[in-house]
Amino acid sequence: MQIIVAADENWAIGRGGALLWHLPEDMKFFRKMTTGNVVVMGRKTLDSFPGGKPLKNRTNVVLSGNPDFSRTGTIVLHSVGEALEYLNRYDASDVFIAGGGHIYREFLPYCDTAFVTKVYKSYEADTYFPDLDKSPEWELKEEGGRQEQEGIEFAFTVYRRK
Repeated sequence: MQIIVAADENWAIGRGGALLWHLPEDMKFFRKMTTGNVVVMGRKTLDSFPGGKPLKNRTNVVLSGNPDFSRTGTIVLHSVGEALEYLNRYDASDVFIAGGGHIYREFLPYCDTAFVTKVYKSYEADTYFPDLDKSPEWELKEEGGRQEQEGIEFAFTVYRRK
């Protein structure tokens, strides 16, 4: 499985249930990578999408602790174990873990690749992604050139489990 995330210099990813920046190029990259594949997310991440609707042209797997939760166009599961069992039917390279913070932490041990959009700025945040640069289990394998959009510098990077 793979993780796809955008994080600032301190590995911050969100605040108050929302992203910290708006980078159309990052959204385009996310769309390109995940379209036609499986996207795993928490309920709060789903709620952060326009209208709380699932992503088009993807299998949307949503984890929720609420046994009564349902949303049209999603597959709702209630634990990491249940999700891993369900996801076994897919090729691991077709599965993208898309957040939020809790979901990233829970699934990171099962992932071998992380697509990280590094944002070269520091934001005030309440949600963070684990610092892969400090992890002995991960190494930076690819780092695209820096780009700038809307006054924000960023680069697309790829980390792989050692």
